[in-house]
Order: sequence, then C-alpha cells, then structure tokens
Amino acid sequence: MDIQLKRGLLDVCVLAAIKDEDSYGYKIIKDMKPYIQLSESTLYTILKRLETAAMLTVRTAEHGGRLRKYYRITPAGKRRIEEFKGEWQEMVSIYRFVTKEDTDE
Repeated sequence: MDIQLKRGLLDVCVLAAIKDEDSYGYKIIKDMKPYIQLSESTLYTILKRLETAAMLTVRTAEHGGRLRKYYRITPAGKRRIEEFKGEWQEMVSIYRFVTKEDTDE
C-alpha cells in the first residue's frame, strides 16, 4: 500500500479511537487491535504528528503513581474524520471502477 495513503488512514484511525473520550497510548492500541495492528513506536509517531497538526491535545495526569499522557481530539481532528468520510466514498468508487468485471464479453 502506498505509504502516504497508509499514513492518512492510520491518522484517521487514531483520531477515531479518541473521538468519544480522552485516551492514552496503551488503550488506543488495545481499542484499535480488533481492526488494525499498530506498534507503540508507530502510534507515538502518529500522535506527535497529530499534535503538531493541532488535531489533538495532550495533557499529563498521574495514574497509579506514574505520569500518563492523555490525548483529546480537537475540532480540527473531528473535521479531519468528516473529511475522510467524504474521501472514502471517492476511494470506494475508484475501487469499484478498478475491480469491476468487463460485462461486454
């Protein structure tokens, strides 16, 4: 799969994982696991990229005597999910075009 396409898909998947509630790294990976495998190093790269793009914010809170980073989606992140939904319809149309059987034979 094209690396840019995959990057965009993973970004939206991470945003979708936190769209309803704040979350932290391990929980994000756990929530995504039934749909897609994601390593910790890949996740934290994505989280940093989304933070830089102002699609999520980060706060630190103590949990069990340790500091944990919690991620929250921003309005820009929610807009990105909505944009993706529109883009996905176009991707589905392209997929159908590419995979359609030739009915003229």
